[in-house]
Amino acid sequence: MTDRINPPTCSIPQEPDYSGVTIVELHPDPAPADYLQAMKLANAVADEKLGEHMLLSWYDRDRDFESPQHASECHMNSAVPGYVDYGLYHGATLKVDIGDGRFVFFYLPVDM
Repeated sequence: MTDRINPPTCSIPQEPDYSGVTIVELHPDPAPADYLQAMKLANAVADEKLGEHMLLSWYDRDRDFESPQHASECHMNSAVPGYVDYGLYHGATLKVDIGDGRFVFFYLPVDM
């Protein structure tokens, strides 16, 4: 039975929680020609900031392609894209954003 005075409410979509995540925004000139060039730039940042690392998730706006594939299918009405959610909830401590979201990479340090 539904309470007519206090009906259930939906939560308002929230922005992702980036606490504990270093965010590096790059605007290289010239801009990377494609995903592979962008990934080389992002990996260089991860090498410098984290040492040994693992790429957890990424997004390529040029091709509208993400990894893990189809991560955003469960987030169709969400404020947080699937690749962001996946990276954050799998321990990412570094986000590299190239070209204002054109290419986005989430990294996790690897303890040896």
